[in-house]
Amino acid sequence: MNETVYITGHKNPDTDSICSSIAYAELKKKFGVNAVPVRIGTINRETKFVLDYFGVEEPAYLNTVKTQVADLNMDIINPVSKDISIKTAWHIMQSNNQRILPVADENEKLLGVITLSDITKNYMDTFESNILSTSDTPLRNIMETLKATLVVGEEKGFHLTGKVVVAAMMPDRVGRFLEKGDMVLLGDRKESQIYVIKAGASCLILTCGSKADQDVIQLAKQYNCIILETKYDTFSAARLIDQSIPVRYVMTQKNLNCFHVKDYVDSIRDRMIQTRFRSYPVVDEKGCIKGFISRYHLINARKKKVILVDHNEKSQTVDGIDEAEILEIVDHHRIGDIQTSGPIFFKNDTVGSTATLISSMYFENGIIPSKKIAGLLYAAIISDTLNLKSPTSTYLDSKMASHLAEIAEVDREHFAEKMFQAGSVLNEMSPEQILHYDFKEYQFNKYKIGVGQVNSSNSADVQHAQEKLLDYLKDARKENNYDLLMLMITDIVRNGSLILFVSEKAGLPKGIFGKPDTTEGAIFADDVVSRKKQVVPLISDAVRGLSAS
Repeated sequence: MNETVYITGHKNPDTDSICSSIAYAELKKKFGVNAVPVRIGTINRETKFVLDYFGVEEPAYLNTVKTQVADLNMDIINPVSKDISIKTAWHIMQSNNQRILPVADENEKLLGVITLSDITKNYMDTFESNILSTSDTPLRNIMETLKATLVVGEEKGFHLTGKVVVAAMMPDRVGRFLEKGDMVLLGDRKESQIYVIKAGASCLILTCGSKADQDVIQLAKQYNCIILETKYDTFSAARLIDQSIPVRYVMTQKNLNCFHVKDYVDSIRDRMIQTRFRSYPVVDEKGCIKGFISRYHLINARKKKVILVDHNEKSQTVDGIDEAEILEIVDHHRIGDIQTSGPIFFKNDTVGSTATLISSMYFENGIIPSKKIAGLLYAAIISDTLNLKSPTSTYLDSKMASHLAEIAEVDREHFAEKMFQAGSVLNEMSPEQILHYDFKEYQFNKYKIGVGQVNSSNSADVQHAQEKLLDYLKDARKENNYDLLMLMITDIVRNGSLILFVSEKAGLPKGIFGKPDTTEGAIFADDVVSRKKQVVPLISDAVRGLSAS
């Protein structure tokens, strides 16, 4: 089975995260991998501009990679019609060594389930002579069960209103038991056959291989009486006929213990323990049957397969990552705290963008990216390196950007200007949107720290937003229990960043900014434009200093 491999960037994704996921998925597909790019957050304005510019759809949202029912190796059992006989259902179960069958409509929507115990219980409990009429058994079922031949009448439209009678007596005594509309089983006694037809029987079943004479056939047509012929003897026919009732009459359909393909395994374990059924049907969002699961399926659940790009820290990755299988990591950040169950492909290098690494992987494998993919990779590089002006920018970033721009056929300066403008409209964004435009969470020892970054070339917008942003940072820090919360508003023109910060204790800001006894404030840092290379290392040093003191 070619299982799906999800390729995802980090939460609150930036342009590098999204574009790298899309581009790497396209590369993996060329090697036969069923790779699907996904996002685990809302794309920002800059990224939307890039995707729209190159005509690429944004990846689907994936909220978690926790193991779901759909990840289990379900038992696939073909559904049966509600009108088949219980004898047919029994035969299907015996032939396939099954104890349960799903009953579905013509669109495979689950109507109920029938088990061996349903069949045996109802068969053993059935002593009603009118069970066929009560269950509205189709004539087709009776014919199949008794292997009978239709001699007179039509299968379509038959509806038994009476009971089943065995006419094992002289004609003059049959009348004591016979009522109009009854179904009668008898042998080759012609006088009895004529009597029951004239008495208003709706169906005459001739047993022991008996044949109806022509005058009997003509009489049956005159009285609208159906005639069937079977080779079974009368006793066997009487014993088998109840097995022709449709499964809808005996199936379980109310209070059905059913799971959904999107249910999480954690949540269904408790229900399994409480109900203790042998097997449980699984349906999709349309209510269509997909299979059955039992307790033993939970032991060998398939883990979702994931490739992480542009991050390798647990706090930044998709929820439920502990239940997934990480296949690869491609990143250009510091080594974080992600753990894997075994060795994996891990590509990490000191370049300005993850897209640079993925571009290299294309060319190293002799593959030229398409015009669209080249455009996405180019946009990701200049976004993460601030058009190659960031201190994180390397020769390889510049080389790849130049090559990709040629393939994508873009005007480099014009495109960069439009892209950065699209992502720097602060006056149209709420404080929450600004903080989480490109937000990353870090865990340094016992300290939980969040750092957001947004670009803006309009100092008036920044000045206007500063006060309300600080107020929002205070509330957000308390609500999410951050020891330090920072927002970098990077001015590409001035080549610096306004850094807003709030902290629970003065120690962290002091270690980073050299400001004693300060828990909140704002500072413009010249030449500071990189969170990864210029801010996160300062935070790390400050944490080490506090831990050592």
